[in-house]
Amino acid sequence: MKALKKIPGLIHRYYLHKYMEFLEALHQKNVYGTLSEDEEGDSREYLIGMSAAFINILTTYPLYKVMFRQQLSGLTVGESVIQLRQEGLIRLFRGVQPPLIQRSLNMGIMFGMYDQSKRLIKLAYPDCPTWTYRPAAAIMAGTVEAVLTPLERIQTLLQDGRYNHKFRGTVHAFRELRVYGFAEYYRGLTIILMRNGPCNAVFFGLRHPVKNIMPQTTNEVFTLLEHFVSGALLGTFISIIFYPIQVLKVRMQAKLGGEFLSVSQALLLLYQERGGSLSRMCRGFHINYMRSILSWGIVNVSYEVLRKLVYSV
Repeated sequence: MKALKKIPGLIHRYYLHKYMEFLEALHQKNVYGTLSEDEEGDSREYLIGMSAAFINILTTYPLYKVMFRQQLSGLTVGESVIQLRQEGLIRLFRGVQPPLIQRSLNMGIMFGMYDQSKRLIKLAYPDCPTWTYRPAAAIMAGTVEAVLTPLERIQTLLQDGRYNHKFRGTVHAFRELRVYGFAEYYRGLTIILMRNGPCNAVFFGLRHPVKNIMPQTTNEVFTLLEHFVSGALLGTFISIIFYPIQVLKVRMQAKLGGEFLSVSQALLLLYQERGGSLSRMCRGFHINYMRSILSWGIVNVSYEVLRKLVYSV
């Protein structure tokens, strides 16, 4: 009974302590700064990553849809825009639910699992150098992200104009895909695994070096700009390197039913469909890196600001 009587006091002191920490964070007015590159987080990394992705997807989805039509059909930017305009404004955001869910969960897993894997590796191997545990943790996170393949699969089908009248929406597409078997949800898994791990390794391996070469500033506006530019530079580099893999992924996942294409089969088929033209195979490349500049810049700014805010409370 005496122990129970102490509980209200303990709770009061706990929240008073948290409240004082919150006031101190507000007093410092440093929510735009960034935490140390080796400062470890906790489970809140999942929520921060999800929130950053949510902001990014809503901002850049129309650009992504233009790029997707180019990847799928080899259209020019103008042809893609005309095609989307003919379909109407209502269908412009058709298919946004899967990437909104998928990318939010994806980014949550990406940042959360990376942080958790990094801590586990450092705990098991205390003397492990930075250049070793960061890529290893990033690849582990990328492998776990692959469980979200069904969402990418549904997103591809909903964005393909050929299926506008076959699937009414996300839930309907998930239901209809059952008749093709469980494996149909994971069509393109191999190419996604080839993309996720290396992509994460590049991002987390270069994120802090790129940030460190930026001019140091204490001005809040310039700090935000610094976060945006460093994220944009890194995102552009990643988008250029991994764009061919993304095109193959779209081609593999756009197929409904029938034989499952291997990576080499998809590459050969794409080459034949585009008339043996490498430039046509890479249609959408320019708008992809333009979108990546905006997308990764937004993600980096959102992540840094949200992380500082969350860990300041």
